[in-house]
Amino acid sequence: MPCHFVPFPRLRRQPTIVVDSTALGAALVLAHWRGAPTPGHLRDDTSAGSVLRALRQANPAVVGNWAVTANHFDVDGFVGVWSLLNPELALAHEPLLRLTATLGDFRELDWTNPLADHALQLVCWLNAREKGLFYPPFGAPTIRRREDEASAEKFEWFLPRFAEVLLNPESGRAAWEPEFERVRRAAEVMHSPGTQLTRYPEIGLVVVRTPEPLPYYALFGPTAGFDMVLSLYDGQRYEFEYKYTTWIDLESRPTLPRLPLDALVAKLNTRETTTRRWTADQVTDTGPLLRLSGKGLPKTARYADPDQRQIYASSISPEALEQTVVAFFRERYASIEPRRYWSWAEIRGAGQI
Repeated sequence: MPCHFVPFPRLRRQPTIVVDSTALGAALVLAHWRGAPTPGHLRDDTSAGSVLRALRQANPAVVGNWAVTANHFDVDGFVGVWSLLNPELALAHEPLLRLTATLGDFRELDWTNPLADHALQLVCWLNAREKGLFYPPFGAPTIRRREDEASAEKFEWFLPRFAEVLLNPESGRAAWEPEFERVRRAAEVMHSPGTQLTRYPEIGLVVVRTPEPLPYYALFGPTAGFDMVLSLYDGQRYEFEYKYTTWIDLESRPTLPRLPLDALVAKLNTRETTTRRWTADQVTDTGPLLRLSGKGLPKTARYADPDQRQIYASSISPEALEQTVVAFFRERYASIEPRRYWSWAEIRGAGQI
């Protein structure tokens, strides 16, 4: 009997492979979460990548009658679960699935890759159907349900339907086309003379100067290999973000640990002369934002694209803001060496140096 999906709360009823999550009692964990007990030879940048490694190696732990689950629904986790249930088809399309998982989690897309459009179509189809039929990412609390329970309905709907769009993306065009075209237009802006990128590799920062807020799939594409993005928009509107690449255990390269942003927030607030205040999320957030707001954003809004939320004008010039942010991280990262597999305890310790 092949692998089969079970809702997360049922994982202890039978030997279960846990994807893109961690859980006591799992027979095997295939996740890139920080500290997840994924076997070393199966570690990958994405959880779906770990699944594909296991399938490629014909790992005995993923062959046969296993239950498979995840405690939430997102592109990376779904691709991993689906691949375990459809191993031959998954391995036949491994490069595409890897690209899709990377785009879903890190929002990075190499537009020169011949599979880029197909991966974007798959992600946009998943996004559109998820929002239209269920609830948006991190939206389970709004319907007063737990994500590990409510997400099972998403898996049960998508699992038997994904292969059709994988093999024939035209079958899902009505769903994926609106977001796909929005991202394509935004990517043209990112590659136009109106957008300038300044890279600071010693601190892992990319500064993006572009006229208006853009979807993440376009904004983060040229930032691959970097872990922080400072976006400078016309009208002195700004956002800084730690990318998801520093929330997980990235396999492909070393990273610097996240640092608490309280001191940077305080410094910016001493210079800000508008009535609004700079705020920042905690380092344990999946994608901490530093922005001028006056109040925090709910998780659904932080996860949504920058062009879907209000970004306020600051009194600080873009040049001054860039200099302040760069100086802050240069000073605090000066004595820290990049490496792999930071624990959360080590990250908190680095923030106290």
